[in-house]
Amino acid sequence: MEPIIIVVIIAAIVLIPVIWYVSTMNMLRQVEVKVEEAESGIDVALTKRFDLLTKLVGSVKGYAKHEAETFENVTKWRAGLPKNLTLGEKQEFMGKMDQVQSGINVAIEAYPELKAEKLFINLQRNITDVEEHLQAARRLYNSNVSTINTKIVTFPTSIVAGMIKMDKKEFFEAEQAKMEDVAISF
Repeated sequence: MEPIIIVVIIAAIVLIPVIWYVSTMNMLRQVEVKVEEAESGIDVALTKRFDLLTKLVGSVKGYAKHEAETFENVTKWRAGLPKNLTLGEKQEFMGKMDQVQSGINVAIEAYPELKAEKLFINLQRNITDVEEHLQAARRLYNSNVSTINTKIVTFPTSIVAGMIKMDKKEFFEAEQAKMEDVAISF
C-alpha cells in the first residue's frame, strides 16, 4: 500500500469519529437551547396571564361598580326629587342627575342589558386566550423535552450525552394547586 493511502485511512478513522462526536454534541446543545427557549415561553405566558388578568379584573370591577352606581342614581332620579332639600341641595341634586342622564345611553334604558356585560365577556375571552397561549407554551416545552430526552437515551447519541454530562430534562407538570381553576371574585 502506498503511504498516502495509509495516511488517508488513518485520518478517516480518526476524523470520522471526531466529526461525528462534535456534530452530535452540537445537535444536543441546539436542542437544549430549544428547551430553554420553550421554558422562557412559559414564563412569558405566565407573566402575560398575571398582568392581563390583574388589569382586566380591576377594570371590570371598576366599571361594574360605576354602572351599579349609575343605575342606583337613575332609580333615585326616577323616584323624584327627595323632600326637605334646600335650594342649593336641590340644585346639586339636579346637577348630579343631569350628569347621570347625560351619561346614560338610551338603548341601555330601553334594554336593561348592562354595558359591563360586554366587559365580562371580554374578560372571559381574554382569560381563554391567555390560557390557550399558556397551554401552547407548555406543549412546546414538553415537545422539546421529549425530543432531547429521546436523543439522550438513544444509542449512540447517549455516549456523547454521557460524555458531556447531559441529563434528561423534566417535563412540565403543573402542581396540584395550579391544576385547580383560578378563583376570580368581583
